[in-house]
Amino acid sequence: MSLNLDPTLGLPVVYLVDDEVVVRDALAWLLRTRRLLSEGFDSAEAFESWLHGRGLDADPGAWPDAPSCAVLDVRMQGSSGLALFDRLVERGLTAAMPVIFLTGHGDVPTAVAALKRGAFDFVEKPFSNNALVDRVEQALAASAQTLLRRRDRRQVGLRLAELTERERDVMRLVVEGRPNKLIADALDISVRTVEVHRARIFEKIGVKSAVELANRLRDATSTEAR
Repeated sequence: MSLNLDPTLGLPVVYLVDDEVVVRDALAWLLRTRRLLSEGFDSAEAFESWLHGRGLDADPGAWPDAPSCAVLDVRMQGSSGLALFDRLVERGLTAAMPVIFLTGHGDVPTAVAALKRGAFDFVEKPFSNNALVDRVEQALAASAQTLLRRRDRRQVGLRLAELTERERDVMRLVVEGRPNKLIADALDISVRTVEVHRARIFEKIGVKSAVELANRLRDATSTEAR
């Protein structure tokens, strides 16, 4: 698989959480063969402490700021990979940072249950190097799509804030599908004035049709990828 991400998103990073240094080093080397950056952590607690320093409590949507995924060992000293995953889900991080579990044979049923809770995948030990990195790249691609949607949502929010009160009134009726004549009647303004407002709304939001405008507004108010 060839990873081709939007360069404006920044360099992708893979977070390796495993209490065995040999495993972390081997995974880091494997990722370097595909020119992927990684950061290693020897426990769930160490990773969470690092996350705390990203300022997530103040702004949960501020991180990750580049395509990311986490590779977690299911069984570790201290907090398990599964417990860490649950906390990542609670913090709303797993859409922008998909999680891949490394599992032993006995952990497969547990890993399958984690998939139902939103884990990206699990890879059973011993694993195929190419298969694992392929899944990592697919997880990074999914992260990139989430970040692009998040960026688009924020841009739409900023553009909406630039609309005047009258433009908001017109926009609401445009999205309802009303023609210019009915919008003019509803707001007691001329059709020409509606046309001018409509054009300005489209320009500010960056759309070319009422359907595109409705879609952008729907995406901007959805709860996905905060």
